[in-house]
Amino acid sequence: MKDSVNFSVRHWVDGALHHLWPPTCIVCGLAGDVASGRDLCPACYDALPWNRHACRRCALSLSKDDAGGLCGACLVSQSALEAVTACFAYAAPLDRLLPMFKFHQSMAAGRLAVGLMAETLLQAALAARDAALVPIPLHRQRLRQRGYDQALELARPLARQLQLRLAPDLLARPKVTGAQSRLDKVARQRNLSGAFVVNQAGIVPPHVILIDDVMTTGATLESAAQALRAAGVAKVEAWVCARVA
Repeated sequence: MKDSVNFSVRHWVDGALHHLWPPTCIVCGLAGDVASGRDLCPACYDALPWNRHACRRCALSLSKDDAGGLCGACLVSQSALEAVTACFAYAAPLDRLLPMFKFHQSMAAGRLAVGLMAETLLQAALAARDAALVPIPLHRQRLRQRGYDQALELARPLARQLQLRLAPDLLARPKVTGAQSRLDKVARQRNLSGAFVVNQAGIVPPHVILIDDVMTTGATLESAAQALRAAGVAKVEAWVCARVA
């Protein structure tokens, strides 16, 4: 609780300072974009790896002609996820920006990531007015170690900017899962089996959009989606900032 309060205070202070000084690019250190107020210089903005042509279900990049369809793997597999939208590929400068937010408590990096996601997801949000945004939760042990839940810190301002409902307590993660970063897809799926449970104390929304920072193999999102579908959610999608190729 103390760590969460401290993070909220730092977030407020960071936001206040942002209004007092002109933006600086948090990726390269040059002057940011004064017109937009982004902490990102025009060169780094132009270098963003937008993921505009991708598989509808797993968000892996496709050719322009195939965009919006399914990749070969998704054509022959089943998923609890109806669709995944990844705003970017996990490449420079996103591969520097997101670790600043996830592991180094950079509120400026988080705020920038939210702004870029909102810019990308505006049209999708207009078509999802019935949806509830649900951040991928951390286990309490990991939350204490990190001090904050990066998915929640993305979902909260996204819900506000896109005018969508936020359901931060719908999913819980009671199972301690080991680090995923060095596991392959099969090992990740095994590690995450039964990791999530749905809080059914309230009304379970018919349409859920999961929010996370990075999608690697999709095992985390799939496990969460399976729990939601088992609890009666009719449609589960996911929005992530970046997709690892």
